[in-house]
Amino acid sequence: MFGKLFKAKKETFTIRAPITGKAVSLTEVPDEAFAAGHMGKGIAIEPTVGKVVAPFDAIVAHIIHTNHAVILEHASGLQLLIHVGINTVAMKGEGFNGLVQMGDQVRAGQTLIEFDIEKIRTAGYPLITPVVIANEDEAVTETEVVEGKVTAGQDAVIHAVLAK
Repeated sequence: MFGKLFKAKKETFTIRAPITGKAVSLTEVPDEAFAAGHMGKGIAIEPTVGKVVAPFDAIVAHIIHTNHAVILEHASGLQLLIHVGINTVAMKGEGFNGLVQMGDQVRAGQTLIEFDIEKIRTAGYPLITPVVIANEDEAVTETEVVEGKVTAGQDAVIHAVLAK
């Protein structure tokens, strides 16, 4: 009886698409670390537009010097990794334009990275972009992903129950 009175209310957090395209299961990523969930739970997006936007208000916790990946930290402590393409680090920044730096405060919808879809394709790298909760063990207790066509900054791709 008392259990119902003291049961904590779950705080859910919605992560919007950081990229326009088609959201698919992480299992479709041709990289075992992402596909098996070793990098965290989340989703992958097949981009149709070469732009990464902030899916929520955050601080840029880290941006890879080649500008192909960024980690954002929400005020709750949740950290989100957005990794454009697979093995794109080998492009050494070619085709990527980073618009933010580590420590920057960003607003939802703000452009973080621009990338050249055709240059990545021509270089022979998969464009599929993992979007994962990097610190899921400490930040969330449950996640639910939403697949299908998504527009950056608008459509939900991950619903997470925040850990308290």
